Amino acid sequence: MTVRTDPSFIARARALAVALAAAAIAAAVLATLAASASAATVQVVRGAGFGHGIGMSQYGAYGMAQKGWSYARILRHYYSGTRLGQAPTRPVRVLLQASDPYVRIRGATSGPGGKALSPRVTYVVRPSGRRLAVFAGSRRVGTYSAPLRISRGGPPMRLLGPAIQGVGDGRYRGDFLLHRGSAGGVTVVNELSMDDYVKGVVPGEVPASWAADVLEAQAVTARTYALSTRKTGDIFDQYPDTRSQMYKGVGAETRATNAAVAATANEIVTYRGEPATTFYFSTSGGRTENVENSWPGSTPQPWLKSVADPYDSISPKHRWTRRFSNVQMGALLGSPGTLRQVKVLERGVSPRIVRARIVGTRGSTVLTGPQIRARLGLDDTWASFTRVRSSQLRRATASANSRPVLDGSFTPAPRNRRLAVEQLLGDGAWRAVAIAATDARGGYRVVLDEPGRYRVRSGTVTGPTVRLR
Repeated sequence: MTVRTDPSFIARARALAVALAAAAIAAAVLATLAASASAATVQVVRGAGFGHGIGMSQYGAYGMAQKGWSYARILRHYYSGTRLGQAPTRPVRVLLQASDPYVRIRGATSGPGGKALSPRVTYVVRPSGRRLAVFAGSRRVGTYSAPLRISRGGPPMRLLGPAIQGVGDGRYRGDFLLHRGSAGGVTVVNELSMDDYVKGVVPGEVPASWAADVLEAQAVTARTYALSTRKTGDIFDQYPDTRSQMYKGVGAETRATNAAVAATANEIVTYRGEPATTFYFSTSGGRTENVENSWPGSTPQPWLKSVADPYDSISPKHRWTRRFSNVQMGALLGSPGTLRQVKVLERGVSPRIVRARIVGTRGSTVLTGPQIRARLGLDDTWASFTRVRSSQLRRATASANSRPVLDGSFTPAPRNRRLAVEQLLGDGAWRAVAIAATDARGGYRVVLDEPGRYRVRSGTVTGPTVRLR
């Protein structure tokens, strides 16, 4: 099933959620045998981690570095059975602008065929038929066949205007290779040495203020990832954004991150002598995952196995909670009819969701963990779902002296089969006023002393607020 995360889909889903909610309210008003005067259902998602869960957890590595782990030990832990090796000598080609109508470059000293250029002049390159024309102001410097190489021979050059990754007027080491774009414009590729490339990646991926050993681990990981994922046969090897790695050029470099690159010069992670694909991500939640579980259908890899991540708890995304209305979640997940349950069918080692069944009133459908994450906008696929319904029970024998009854379900039922019932006070605080026992399926009913706004709670999961009259 195709994952839909584009803005138009989200807008349609939200519109559908509003329409369904309105219909439900109207039906409740018109139904003469309605059971509740105030009712609501929420879906609470409790989760852990941030990212795909494969390879090195950056926050976990940071915690290890704080405990005195060396970068080599950190890498051995996350990439099972690997060793450090040496990278082959080859440049990296990074796509910076794709098929723009024109490009502007400043700081160059050498153009096509070794033609001398002035570093104080801004050169404009435009398409000219199947070739590229270079201008200095209104003066045409020449027209050349693509690709066209522009360089400086040491100091960085500046690419004016925004690059793909959002850097404006950025400075970059190495050379610029200019190609005719597929849409008729000019495409700019930055060709530079591997370590100069990694200098622009490390501060784009982790804070430069982190411990030296985690910066060094990130440098080796980034260098290895660039080698193992290069786009052979294309005009570039790497994107400058999260499709590959965040590469921001000289403007992002810091003394600390450059020192980490220098301290690990030319080092890569290898498995049986070959560069390993060193996936990495932000936060594990306490354990990484097998690659085939996080990306169902992918080939298992011996160095991308689940490992414990004992120091990841320093991350702000170590644990998280999201809340949805039942209608909203059903619309986003494509539930057949009204959503009844998200039933996890298979979990990985960590335990991230591999597959889950979306059960509705008109059938069910199966989604992968990554599909659920994308549709709900979750931080990770390590997630559990709790459905809480609360309403006021209307008794046929109700009188002015009868006490309000809170009725509902908490699914799955708490292990201790007990829910705290809380009342919202006038100062905005919640106060526990009763305990509700649940049955095996999570159903509960409790008589309260007075009207007011109430909710049920179990641990960190709270149900919807309902007004009892």
